[in-house]
Amino acid sequence: MNAKRLLSLWGLKWNPFSPELPSEGLLVTAAVENFVWRVEQLVQEGGFALVCGESGTGKSVALRIVAERLAAVRDVVVGVLQRPQSRPADFYRELGDVFSVKLTPWNRWGGFKALRERWRAHLTSSRIKPVLLVDEAQEMSVEVLSELRLLSSADFDAKSLLTVVLAGDGRLLERLRHPDLVPLASRIRTRLTTEAASREELSELLSHALAKAGNAMLMTPELRNTLVDHAAGNYRLLMTLGGELLAYGMAQEVDQLDEKSYLEAFQPTRPRAASKKKARA
Repeated sequence: MNAKRLLSLWGLKWNPFSPELPSEGLLVTAAVENFVWRVEQLVQEGGFALVCGESGTGKSVALRIVAERLAAVRDVVVGVLQRPQSRPADFYRELGDVFSVKLTPWNRWGGFKALRERWRAHLTSSRIKPVLLVDEAQEMSVEVLSELRLLSSADFDAKSLLTVVLAGDGRLLERLRHPDLVPLASRIRTRLTTEAASREELSELLSHALAKAGNAMLMTPELRNTLVDHAAGNYRLLMTLGGELLAYGMAQEVDQLDEKSYLEAFQPTRPRAASKKKARA
């Protein structure tokens, strides 16, 4: 959306429903705050953390907050795995790119050894601590997850060379029950489970988003209740509905979004009435 138009029409600093909200626009719940704190402590020793929940319940936002908080921590290097569905060769290639280790993808042992040595060097010659974040981790194969577990530890599990935060939906939990992944599942030291939001939680997010963007009164209380009711406990759906309404309000140049705006924006177009049959002569 046009930022200047949003500012001139409603005094908004940014689109409050955009997926690319600035950090100050994100709502950090008590559960997320506690999880982020636990991960910050985990980084000092290394190990695995897990964020799990269904689509639209806040996993990616939690992971983004973790990334931003850790990026501000001294001596921590944060990497993000972009292709969780990769096969082992591509997985090693991407890890090498993320942590600046030159790898030979066709030589798994060589890549494995190079990464371990690089991380050992970080731990012994400096205070740098590598962290790998993986969103949509349910797409990772059993083989790659096993490689990641072996790669992240040394000295018979006495030393962790990497902190890994996995985020995914229920399929990730099912995958971690695979016999080959039980050792990894047992190494998860902190978890965050995201669930369908209550009406109060959705209302809090909506109020927070509008206030932080610069116009707490952009929507009437009645409209906010309507959006919350139609979001069905899903944060992402709430933001999508809000974004559609914002686009409608901008096109119509309304002063405030209300229930009338909602009906006009989302009411399906009614088919025209069929023409009346001509009366018989």
